[in-house]
Amino acid sequence: MASKLPLGEHVRRLSLCVVVMTAAVLPGSIHAQESSPNISFVNDVVPVLTKAGCNAGVCHAKAGGGQKGFHLSLLGFEAEEDYEHIVKENRGRRLFLSAPENSLLLTKASGKTPHGGGLRIKADSQAYQILLNWIRQGATFDGEVAPKLLAVDVQPGRGTVQRNTEQQLKAVAKYSDGSERDVTEQALFESNDKSMADVSDRGLVKVLDIPGKVAIMVRYQGRITVFNASIPLGAPVENVPPSKNFVDDLVFANLKEIGVPPSPVCDDATYLRRITLDISGRLPTEEESRAFLANTAADKRDQVIDNLLSSPEYADFFANKWTAMLKNRRDDASDITSNFAFYAWVRDSLLANKPYDQMVRELLAATGTVIANPPVAWYKRVKEPKQQLEDVAQLFLGVRMQCAQCHHHPFERWSQDDYYSLSAFFTQVGRKPSATRGEDLIFHKRGVAVATNIKTGASLKPGALGDAIPAIAPDEDPRLKLADWMSSPQNPFFAKALVNRYWKHFFRRGLIEPEDDIRDSNPPTNPELLAALEKHFIESHFDLKSLVKVIVQSNAYQLSATPNEHNIADVQNYSRYYPRRLQAEVMLDAIDDLTGAKTDFPNLPAGTRAIALPDNSYNNASPFLRVFGRPENESVCECERIQSSSLAQSLHLMNAADIKGKLATGSGRADRLSKSDKPPEERIRELYMVAFSREPKAEELKVAVDYLAEPLLDSAGNPVDVQRAGQEKFQDLIWALINTKEFLFNH
Repeated sequence: MASKLPLGEHVRRLSLCVVVMTAAVLPGSIHAQESSPNISFVNDVVPVLTKAGCNAGVCHAKAGGGQKGFHLSLLGFEAEEDYEHIVKENRGRRLFLSAPENSLLLTKASGKTPHGGGLRIKADSQAYQILLNWIRQGATFDGEVAPKLLAVDVQPGRGTVQRNTEQQLKAVAKYSDGSERDVTEQALFESNDKSMADVSDRGLVKVLDIPGKVAIMVRYQGRITVFNASIPLGAPVENVPPSKNFVDDLVFANLKEIGVPPSPVCDDATYLRRITLDISGRLPTEEESRAFLANTAADKRDQVIDNLLSSPEYADFFANKWTAMLKNRRDDASDITSNFAFYAWVRDSLLANKPYDQMVRELLAATGTVIANPPVAWYKRVKEPKQQLEDVAQLFLGVRMQCAQCHHHPFERWSQDDYYSLSAFFTQVGRKPSATRGEDLIFHKRGVAVATNIKTGASLKPGALGDAIPAIAPDEDPRLKLADWMSSPQNPFFAKALVNRYWKHFFRRGLIEPEDDIRDSNPPTNPELLAALEKHFIESHFDLKSLVKVIVQSNAYQLSATPNEHNIADVQNYSRYYPRRLQAEVMLDAIDDLTGAKTDFPNLPAGTRAIALPDNSYNNASPFLRVFGRPENESVCECERIQSSSLAQSLHLMNAADIKGKLATGSGRADRLSKSDKPPEERIRELYMVAFSREPKAEELKVAVDYLAEPLLDSAGNPVDVQRAGQEKFQDLIWALINTKEFLFNH
C-alpha cells in the first residue's frame, strides 16, 4: 500500500519533477544549475533573509505568528523551522520550483508582487541570485551536513580613526570544516553611538567630529563581534592634575590617548557641595561649609569623605536607591509591615557596611517571615521564577535576559535554555500564609529543581549563564548555589555590574551604558578602568564604602564641570564633571533646607527627610515628588526615575502652592532673616552659603543688597509695611536662588 504524503509534499515533489523534465529539454537550464555553486539554506539563504530584515521582530518574526500568516524565527536562529515555513507551509505556495523566478519568496521581496514590507531585495543583487539558485537547485535543507558557524571576526578589530574620515570593515565567518568566508555583504552592522560614528549596511564606518571611543557591532547569524575605534581629538594634553590613585591613572591615560585635555580640579566650595550631595543626598549645612572653607589641612577633602560615609544620611540615601530597584512598593495598606522592615534591613546593612555579596546572598536565599527575616519581603513583590531570574540578572549581573524567554537573544549569546536554566534556581521557592496579615512565609521546597523550556518542552536543571553548577541534592536550596556562583571572584558579571552602577552614580554616565546592559556588543568606554575597579572591589571583599572612597578620592571625580575649548563636546571620557539635575527627594530636602520649612509625610516622625522615605506610597501625597520623577518602584531599572527637566517642573518651582507655602512659613528662613539685626550683607551671605556652599560674588551681593533697600509698594503705589516688605523680599531672594541652575543641579 502506498504511503500517504501531505498534500504540500505532493506539490513540492510534483514541482521538482517538472523542474527535472523541463531541464531535460532545456540544456541551458542544466548549464545554469551546474555553473552555480551549491547553495546552503543554513549558511546562504538564512543570512540573506536576515540581512534583508525579513526575519526581524517587526516583520515575519513578529510575535503572534509573523506577518500575513508567514512566520520566521527571529534573526534566523531556528533554521529548520524557517525551512518548514518557507517550503512546506500553505501547500508550498511560496516556492515555484518549475519556474523559480515566479516564486513568491522572490517576487514579493523584489517588489514584483505587492508586498507590505516594500522592496527588500533588488532583482540584480547577489542576495536575489542566492535565493534564485537555491530554488533552482531544488530548495533543499542541509542543516545536518552544512558546516557549523563557529565565529565571526571583523577586520580590523580595533584601531584609531581620525575625525571626519571613513573606515571599511570586513566581516569574516569561520566554520567547523576550517573554511572561512567574507560575509561583509550579509552581515549586519550597528554603531553604539551614532553621534560619534555611523556605519552603512556594507560596513563602511563614517566617523564624525566627536572624540572618544565608539564600537561598531558586527552580527552574523547569531555570532557577534565588535570593532572598537578610538577617535582622537589630537589636542595637547599637558596640564593634567596629579594622579591620586589608579582611577586617575587610567582616566588621564585615556584622555592623553585621544588628545582631550581635562578641566582643572574644582574649587573647595564646589567640591564640598558635590560630594555631600552625591554621598549623603543633602546640602552641606552653613556651618559645615564655613568650617570646610576655613580648613587649611591638605587632606581635608579625604576627611569629608570619611565623615560622610560614616553618616546616617549615607545609609538613607543609598537605601533609597536600592529599595527602589528592589521594588519595595506599597500596593495595599497591609504592605506597610514588609515595606518598613525591608527598608530598615537595607539601610542597616549599608550603615554597617555589610559586604555586598553577603547582602545579595541574604536576599536571594531568604526564608521565613518578614518579621524574623526582612529580606523575604523581596519575594512578596517578585513572585514568579521568571521574574525573579530577570530581576536578579539585570540588577546584580547587568544582563538583560527578557528577550531569551521567547527566542535567542538578538544581541547576545543567551538562548532559551540559558533563560530557563537560570529560572530553575527559583523553582523550589515555596510560600504559605503567615500569622502576619498580607505576609507569606517563604521556604525551600524539597525536590529536584527543574524548569521547562516552553518551546521545546525540555526539563532543564539550574545553570548559570554557561557556567557549570555542581550537582544540587533535593534537600539543598538551589539559591545558595546561585549565590556561590555570583559572588565567586571568577564571575564575569557580578562585581562588574556593581562597580559600573556606582561609577554612574558619581559620574552621571556608566563606563558601560546603559549601566545594566553588559554584553560583548556594548563594550565599556574605558575597559582598563572597569577591570581595575572590578579587581579592587573583589579584593576588598565587596566593600561598598571602599569602592565609593576610591572613586571620589580621585581627581577625575573632582574635576570642574566648566569645559575648556577642547572637552566641551566630551560626554564619555570624564574629562570634566557632567552636571546633573538633583533627584526629586534630594531637591525637596534642599528646598526645605534653604527655606527653613519641613515637609510632613503621613505616619512618619516629624523631620523625616524625603531621601529617607521607605517606599513609593509617599508620592501620592507629594505633587513635588511626582512632578520631579520619584520612581514608583516597579522596575529594577534606574531609568524609571525621571532625571530630565520639563516645563511642568519649571512651572512648579515658580508657581506651585507648596513652594509658596515653604517660602512664607512663619518659622522659615525668610521670616527669620527679615527680623534679624544682622547687616544685609551678612544675611545674604547666609543664603548663598546654604544654597551653594560659597560666598556671593561682589556683583551678586550688590544686587541683593540693593533689592532689599528698595521700597516695596502695594498695588495702589503705597509703601508696604517695613516688616512685611522685608519678609516678602527675602522670600523673593530665596525663590530666585531656588530657580537657578546652580541650585537645581549638582555640578
